[in-house]
This record gives sequence, C-alpha cells and structure tokens, in this order.
Amino acid sequence: MSPAASQLLGRSNVGGGGCNPAAAALLLSLCLGFPPSVATCPPHCLCASDIISCSGRNLSALPLDLPSYATRLDLSHNALTVLCVDWISQPFDRLATLVLSRNSISRVDVNAFAVTPHLLHLDLSSNRLTVLNSSVFTGLKELKELLLFGNQIIQINPGALSDLPSLQRLYLSGNRLMDFPLGLYWEPGGPRNLTFLDLSYNRISRVPVQNLLSLAQKGGIYLQENPLVCDCALLALLEYWMWKQYRPLVDFRGEYPCRDDSGPGSECSQQVASSMPLEEQTYQVEPGKWLQVPCPGLAPPATASPEVFWVTPRTVVNSSTSDPNSNLTVFTNGTLEIRSALMEDSGMYGCVTARGYHHHPSEPLEVRVVVGNSSTTSTSGLAHRSSAEHFNTAFTTLASCVVSIILVLLYLYLTPCRCREGRSGGARGCGGRAILLCSDPREVESGQRRSNGKRVAFLEPQAEDSDIGVPKTPAVNSGHATTEGILKNGSRTVGQTLTDPAHMA
Repeated sequence: MSPAASQLLGRSNVGGGGCNPAAAALLLSLCLGFPPSVATCPPHCLCASDIISCSGRNLSALPLDLPSYATRLDLSHNALTVLCVDWISQPFDRLATLVLSRNSISRVDVNAFAVTPHLLHLDLSSNRLTVLNSSVFTGLKELKELLLFGNQIIQINPGALSDLPSLQRLYLSGNRLMDFPLGLYWEPGGPRNLTFLDLSYNRISRVPVQNLLSLAQKGGIYLQENPLVCDCALLALLEYWMWKQYRPLVDFRGEYPCRDDSGPGSECSQQVASSMPLEEQTYQVEPGKWLQVPCPGLAPPATASPEVFWVTPRTVVNSSTSDPNSNLTVFTNGTLEIRSALMEDSGMYGCVTARGYHHHPSEPLEVRVVVGNSSTTSTSGLAHRSSAEHFNTAFTTLASCVVSIILVLLYLYLTPCRCREGRSGGARGCGGRAILLCSDPREVESGQRRSNGKRVAFLEPQAEDSDIGVPKTPAVNSGHATTEGILKNGSRTVGQTLTDPAHMA
C-alpha cells in the first residue's frame, strides 16, 4: 500500500473508528490503480465506470480534469466550435467511442485526434462542417465507423480520409455534396474495406456508373433522394441492381428516379430488347484463343445500343471506353470480345444495359465463360484453387483412410466380448444383440469349434436374465438364412444356407 493510502487509512481510524466517505473513495481508486488526479469526475459530467457523459452542459471547452481512463466519452449537445490540436489536455489511450454530435463545430485541425489513437467510433454528426481538409483524421488508423451526416459539407479534399485504412462505415447523408466522392476509394492509405457508404439526401446529379458496378459488389452504397440525371447509363445501373436485388435500391426503390412511371426508358431500350426467351448459356474457349460473347436480352440486329456494360470476374468494361492494355473489348452492339483468354477469365459475366423494364431475378442476364477443359474447370469451381486448398483436400482424404483402417482393425481384433455357452446351450455376456460364432475355417467341416476366426450374426434383442428352462425362439430361420457374405470365409461360398445347428448360437 502506498504511503499516502496508509496515512489516510490511519487517520480514518482515529476517534472511534469513524470512516470518511471521501477517504474511502480515494482509497478505492488507489486500489484500482487510478491516480488521484484522474480518478475524480468533473462537476459537469456523469461518470459510471469507464463511461463519461458531459452531454447537454453548454460547454464551449472541455474540463481539464476529465478522467483519461474512459473508453466512451459523450460530449454531444454542447457549444464546441473548433477542435484544435490541444482541445483535449491529456491523451486518452483507452478511448474507443467519442460522441461530438449536436455541437457547432465548423473546423477540425490536423492532428486534432492524435490523443485518441485507439478510437473505433467517431460521431461528428449535426455540426457545421463545410470542408474536409487533407489529413483531418490523422492518427485514427483503427477507426471503423465515422458519422458525418447532418453537416454542410460541400467538398471532400483529396487525402481527407487517407489515414483511415480500417474504416468500414461512412455516413455522409444530409450534406451538400454535388460530386460522388470516388477518390476516397483510391487514395493511398484510404479505406480498403468500406462496406457501407451513405450519400443520401445530397445534391449529386451524376454518378460514375462503371465504378459503381464494381464498388457495389463490395458493400452497400445508398444514393436515394439525390437529384440524379436519369440517363441511359443510370437506367441500366438501376435495372441491374433491381435484378440483383441490391438492398440499398430495393429498400428505397420509391426514392430513386427512373422508376417504372418515369425516365427515358423507351428511348434507351428502343429496338434493343429481344423477344427471345432468356436462357442461361455457357461459352467455352481454349487458353490463348479469342471468344465473342453476345449480350443476353439484346436483339441480334442491334447495331448501336445506347450503352452496354459488362461486369466480369475481374473488372467492369463498357462500350464507350476501351483499355488497350486489357484483353476485353465491348463492341457497339453489346458483344464482348475476349482476346487471348486466360484461366482467370473463367466465371460469370453480366451484361448491363437499359432494357426499359425490370427483369425477374430468375431470368438469366449473365452468361458463364469457361476457359480450358470444361470438366476440369467445373471440378475446380471455375476458379484456381490455391495450393493450401489442394493440401487440405488431400489431407482430409488421407485422414479419412487412416481412420477407416483403424476402425476395421478395431473391429477385427478388439471385439468387445467373447460369447461362451451356458449349461443349457444359451449365449451369455453379449446381451443377445451380437453373437460371436467362433470357429477355425479348417475345422468347420469336422464340426469342431474353437476360439479362432471371429464372425458376427445380428439377432433380435433378448433378455439376458430370462429363465434358462424356457425355450427360446430363434430369430433367424436356419433353414432359409443364407450367408450372402455376412459369414463368408474359405470353407463356405456365397449362397450356401446355414443348415448345421452347430454353427448357430
């Protein structure tokens, strides 16, 4: 015990053994390992264990004596305006959740969150932020959730989210963004596992359709209640998402443009849709060869489709742009050409174009491409399995064989009991379920019985403690039962009947 605690404890016992409540609280904090300077709770806050709430206190600055052992700090509904570098007087190494919503914060300086390096959830919603500057969230490498909805953000500068590699959920709803923030997906150090992006209720008019076809496969992107320009590319995107039952679209279908009763559906799909019923098709090509895949649902004489996107296993390509370094090309009529096919090109290919109506999820809008031998590809699931997967399969097979061999050996050489004839010829010690017929194959013909060579015949259950004098009805008719391999050995052949009572227990 520390000297201060000993002295305090000694003083508390003076004068009849009375106890000072403040001294007891201080002693408890010392026993828990909290220094006296950080164990107290500010008068404007509420402290419960490691949760501190200073909400609704009209604070324009933080108290200097905030306990630094907190894991959750709630500063919502106050009057904070600027988050400077020293807005927190001491590091909060254990802080995981920081709530700053419903303040008047209009500026966040660089390194403002350097004192909270292990932050997982940051809530800056319903403030007055207008621009997210570069490196504004420096030091939050473990941050997983960032709430910025309800601000006035009109611009996200490059590098604003460059130090958030662990970010998974980003809320930007209810701001004033006019462009889709595509850069946050590609900037160095930015979020690589972003599975949720809420951009609803902004001012975005156009979206990068080709990029969204690729990004939407990784997570949900919410775009409802934006003034999107309903062109043919957007119509194709929404039709494809509806066919895929994409949750961000299905849940808010009525809040998107290009619905069934609006949009240029007739213009985009003019002489494009095919009257032929759609069937799932498979195309096969040898490695290094060329293959042309027509777009399902397009009429064969179509010469100039408005815009066609192909979602491939590795990328997304369209008819308006072409990459000379890629082996994939989309013609103006929607046909996809694969040049010098690789094994990695095997998989499902989806054709995305504005057809003017929504397809049922059971109607195939995708085709299967097989590069190489179809049997080999189907066996491997149309994908290359790693060496670890091959090892796991071989190891599982080997382990199964070893276990099977062990079970067979246990069955042959470690039979649980050996039946002996009682005085009245009855079998005792096996419960009546399995009777061991012990005989030597060389002595079967002479009628002798020995304990070598074990064979099993399964009979109906019988009570072991039944009266010996009561005659037992045999469960197997010895005049009609055949071996059929159950009691097979060198002295009997399959098909012989068991007529010798000496071989029945």
